[in-house]
Amino acid sequence: MDHRQDERHGDEGRRDRTDDHVARWLPVLPDLDPDIEGAVTRAKVLTDHLRRVKEQSLADFHLQSHEYDTLHALAGRGGRAAPSQLAADLRMPANSVTGRLDALARRGFVRRTPSPTDRRRVDVELTDEGRQAWLGAMDGVGHEEYRLLGALDKDERRLLSDLLRRVLLRAEEH
Repeated sequence: MDHRQDERHGDEGRRDRTDDHVARWLPVLPDLDPDIEGAVTRAKVLTDHLRRVKEQSLADFHLQSHEYDTLHALAGRGGRAAPSQLAADLRMPANSVTGRLDALARRGFVRRTPSPTDRRRVDVELTDEGRQAWLGAMDGVGHEEYRLLGALDKDERRLLSDLLRRVLLRAEEH
């Protein structure tokens, strides 16, 4: 077994704060399912942790969350999109996206260019500066995600992803 394998499986049997939380609540709520409480509490703690890491990474690159989200949506479309496409991706009114794009253009993160397919339309392009800011902020979060999920091997990560998909499909039914 290599060092990473030892490190990964060395956590089995160790207790985390959620174990203490569940133990504290079981006498109060005897019908509490410790596995459900443990999974939900761990998901919340993990989400909160990743949110804090993202906030720090954004601060390091002088980005606000809505700026990052807009750059991310634009990058996800290959670095060029119509404002209406970004509005749909961000699930917000087009006029709200216009304000965001104006601010990002002032910072040099995006530029407006005539659409190559429709001369009545203006597209938004990610500049090199915008791409660098987006990638820099994303790298901080991505590094932490890989660090955390490095506690699992490839098959375990796939299983976790599959299990979470089943739970989220249930959530999406409502």
